[in-house]
Amino acid sequence: MIAAAYEARYERHPAAGRDTTALLAEAFAGALEEAGLTAADVDGLGVASFSLQPDHAIDLCWRLGITVRWLMEDPHGGASAVNLLQHAVRAVEAGDAETIVLLAGDHLDRAAFARLVRQYNRATAEQLVPLGYPGPNALFAMLTTRYGEAHGLDREDLGCVPVAQRAWAGRNPGAVYRAPLSFEEYLAAPPVATPLTRYDCVPVVAGADAIVVTRRERAAGPTVRVRAIAQLHNDDQQQDDRLRSGFATLAPDLWRTAGVGPEDVDAAYVYDDYPVMAVVQAADLGLVPGGDLRRWLRRTLVEEAWPLNTSGGQLSAGQAGAAAGLHGVVEAVQQLRGRAGERQVPACELAVVTGYGMVLYRHGACHGAAVLERLS
Repeated sequence: MIAAAYEARYERHPAAGRDTTALLAEAFAGALEEAGLTAADVDGLGVASFSLQPDHAIDLCWRLGITVRWLMEDPHGGASAVNLLQHAVRAVEAGDAETIVLLAGDHLDRAAFARLVRQYNRATAEQLVPLGYPGPNALFAMLTTRYGEAHGLDREDLGCVPVAQRAWAGRNPGAVYRAPLSFEEYLAAPPVATPLTRYDCVPVVAGADAIVVTRRERAAGPTVRVRAIAQLHNDDQQQDDRLRSGFATLAPDLWRTAGVGPEDVDAAYVYDDYPVMAVVQAADLGLVPGGDLRRWLRRTLVEEAWPLNTSGGQLSAGQAGAAAGLHGVVEAVQQLRGRAGERQVPACELAVVTGYGMVLYRHGACHGAAVLERLS
């Protein structure tokens, strides 16, 4: 069970000393306090971070003063959180550990971020950087164009994602960008990589997130059950049109295992580094009734304010490196536990969360999703 979730405040320019280790330690302590537990109760740790190097998960154990029986480190970016969660749940079920804290976070300065982009993987360094594509913006610009043309979506349609999520961010004191965003402002934003503009690209921030996975009888307050979880990696070869993601392949098993359908969820938390990818995941998971993307974007998200990424998502709350994959899980847990404040979704009992990462030649090669359920 997930007993608590916590986010160390996201910032564009953190104070001196608030480095990656400090951010992860802050999230660690905050999550344990919410769960009513102490560091002495922790016997498992999972970590995802791009900037913790040269330290690793075991070094973080030493810095946090904990001794563990279960230890894991995941390097797969936005897919790390769901992967860590699946392993942690199985470990607790098997008795390998009783209380596991999952941490993800980064503080990447400008130079470190540029280096990460250039050296993200060998495919990027050897085949994309020499062509003048040193980062994901150009790749996702091409995907945005092709997906939009294939489904009859224009810029204003895709702009529904950042505009709707900014409205949610206005109720989230932890979001970096909270000022309302109009369609006029969105359409007038300066270009980054056509057709992407400023509001289509996640702002890089510093921050960290944490959740506590433990046996239910040890937790204080409402808990969250992982009803189903599924992963799929390197599914690109199976998608003939190259427009669907691995979520289309894993979705049937996910919903069958959960015993519910996409129409049953009260909120969704999809990895939103670019608006088009929020749409891709929603469509592939079956969250768009009848597959009518334009209606779903304009009416469901904007007019009806259906709860998609109620934190504001990465597009408004910010992307804190590897924390991005755990950000949606933290928000989902807060909603299911009734701890989301002004942005609380009424009667939120069931949510779906996703994570994807490791960009190759289109969207991420690693896909993961989980259905989470509130327990009283």
